[in-house]
Amino acid sequence: MNINKIVGIEPSPPGFHVFSAFKLPRLGLPQMGTILKEKGYDVKIYCPDIAPINWDEVLSADMVMLSTITSTAPETYQLAKKIKEKAKVLGKDITIAMGGAHVTFMADEALNNHADYVVRGEGEETILDLISWLENGNDVARISKIPGLSYKIGNKVNHNDPRPHLRDLDRLPRINLSLIQGYKDMGIIPVLTSRGCPYDCTFCSVTKMFGHRYRFCSQEKTVEELKYYQKLYPGSWVFFYDDNFTASPKRSKKLLEMMLQSGLSFPWSAQARVDVAKDKELLKLMQKANCKVLYLGLESVNPRTLEEYNKRQTVEEMAEAIRILHQYKIKVHGMFVLGGEDDDRETVMETVKTAIKWKIDTVQMVILVPLPGTPFYDNLSSQNRIVTFDWSQYDGHHVVFKPNKISAWELQYGVMLEAMPKFYSLWQVTKSFVRFKFKNFSFRIYGHWMLIKWKVHNSRYLEELKAFSSKLRSKEKSKELIKG
Repeated sequence: MNINKIVGIEPSPPGFHVFSAFKLPRLGLPQMGTILKEKGYDVKIYCPDIAPINWDEVLSADMVMLSTITSTAPETYQLAKKIKEKAKVLGKDITIAMGGAHVTFMADEALNNHADYVVRGEGEETILDLISWLENGNDVARISKIPGLSYKIGNKVNHNDPRPHLRDLDRLPRINLSLIQGYKDMGIIPVLTSRGCPYDCTFCSVTKMFGHRYRFCSQEKTVEELKYYQKLYPGSWVFFYDDNFTASPKRSKKLLEMMLQSGLSFPWSAQARVDVAKDKELLKLMQKANCKVLYLGLESVNPRTLEEYNKRQTVEEMAEAIRILHQYKIKVHGMFVLGGEDDDRETVMETVKTAIKWKIDTVQMVILVPLPGTPFYDNLSSQNRIVTFDWSQYDGHHVVFKPNKISAWELQYGVMLEAMPKFYSLWQVTKSFVRFKFKNFSFRIYGHWMLIKWKVHNSRYLEELKAFSSKLRSKEKSKELIKG
């Protein structure tokens, strides 16, 4: 089989949320696309949020790579079906390889939804081995030796051994963003300098995908990459994709010092844990290096929920971190996850009151999602508490399981129709304006508008969930009466 042209597609996430304005691709496809481009393949990547899919390009490809997270899985499967059907009409057979977090843990499902191959975990080496195998004879014995690959032979599904994580990230080439169609309209440059996380929060699939051990790019490689992007995209904002940019304070300090010495002046943001605020030397460097926003995984104001999530931080540490970061003129985007076993309506409302009291600049309150590959998913599955497997609702804005101390409707209503609207209320918008916090003002007015849009878009879902919760409560009351 000859493979010359390869197209990658990252489907758009479903629905609306307060960060729909930010058109940022995940970096798996661009990284693999860069490697394949350097090997001589014709590569194009489409993210429909950034630029529409050109179907003439897709149908002229020899292979299509589809990347999916759980909430985009239904759209991914529909795209695969559409590609197969259109290719058949043209008398072609386009190979479809799927990858990403969802299909890594649900490979059988993907192979039953038009995927020819599933690339599990980190895919840079697996995709090269797969293409080599396709181009050199399709020997059945040899495909079984490709780590990280799942596939069918006849009706039998085969899962090869996992591929070890790539240890030396400096081996990866600088991502060629121009492969992403419409890349000049992104406005934000995505940069990844590490993989892995040792914290293993119960609702997160990062450690299952990328391991417990931190792996870092060298500071030298990162600085060269940043210098290249600053020259090519002057005026752009950089977002560091690392799950914890300050995981190694010593390493972060050296990187920031090198950025300053190199005259890198772009504004940037990153994800971090609250313990970043304990290192004043690091904060000073971050401020000097033009850090504008930190995305903090706060998760909960309920101490028992923090323990359940295995978060290893306290409410007091969270409050202190926000106070200190503001002293260094660094804005805070607080990320909360609601719906733990000990969360109730009071927890939901206390979260928004606390967010306002702490003067967090922007917040993201999401509903706990049982993502495949996480301990939380396994626990709820064993208890038969998952109420829908419509993956498009696994976006953090829909309740898809039976909460413990609150009904599904109360959790849904509390987060999306009370707490979030209270934080992004017109009163909070006005306060940001009169205090001359114009960035906060713009984000909050956009958040206010998007929440209205979400409510309209989900009106039918909300009615059905309310009816379902009412019916479930009636059943539970009947059981109690019978037992009594």
